[in-house]
Amino acid sequence: MNQKYTMKGDAVFEFFLGNKTDERFRDIAINVAIGGFLLHVVACTLYRFSVLDTNGLNGFFDSYLDALYTPFSIILAYEVYELIRAIPESFSVSIGKQFEVMSLLVVRDIFKNLADVEATRGNAVDGDVALIGLEAVAFLVLFTTALYFRSMTLAPKQKDDDDEALARFVVQKKTLASALAVVYVLLALYSFTSWSLSTIDGEGDLSRTVFFLDFFTFLILSDIVILLISYKHITDFPQLARNTGFVLSTVTIRVGIGTPGYTGAALFILSALLAAGVLRLSLQEEKSADVSPS
Repeated sequence: MNQKYTMKGDAVFEFFLGNKTDERFRDIAINVAIGGFLLHVVACTLYRFSVLDTNGLNGFFDSYLDALYTPFSIILAYEVYELIRAIPESFSVSIGKQFEVMSLLVVRDIFKNLADVEATRGNAVDGDVALIGLEAVAFLVLFTTALYFRSMTLAPKQKDDDDEALARFVVQKKTLASALAVVYVLLALYSFTSWSLSTIDGEGDLSRTVFFLDFFTFLILSDIVILLISYKHITDFPQLARNTGFVLSTVTIRVGIGTPGYTGAALFILSALLAAGVLRLSLQEEKSADVSPS
């Protein structure tokens, strides 16, 4: 393999997604999350005492639970970055990180819906409470799936460092992850700008489709590219089927993000069950292959 290409790919990856960049981004995200939360609480307090009246923005301040949306949005931004960093490790690790992101996204939606229920006057909230209950179940399923992936992929598999094809595959995934990091930054800027302008016009909404719908579209594209590239290095059907199943679970999540209400929550649960089942079957097949006589 071209040594110069390998060094360049590693250098680009370290610049965008290396440990030093990760530490800086983490510190910034935590500090901004704390500051944003406190500012949002102050805004809610001012609104409560009728000091703040921003017309179209009042829906963001009419409950103190709305303040939880700000820090969770910032934490989610950092977790998406961590998801991109996990892409070169393995398909299983990146998929597990994906469900960590989704569990936090669903929690943020639950906080939003609880704030809407608290701000609602009257008793016509039964449908909202039922949706919150289903989203809570979706969170438990997603969180359990994330923990399952983490436990099953915790021990790194031994790799043959002399395998040139495998080393090239890792470099290609690092290059793809670096490109996705650039897309991530551009999408974040575009989504925040578009949302801010819509909010100023009184049309803004605290929806999970903001940023995440577009990001998961690009994530699916990157997963498909990795899947196609892996065909050069993987020949046995179980591994190919496993990776295809993981891509299918990501597509299901993408559809769920763009689908409101009960259907979206049900799709999240389906994606988690699908990914967990695929991982379980693939691990079982690997054990059977290891113990079978040659």
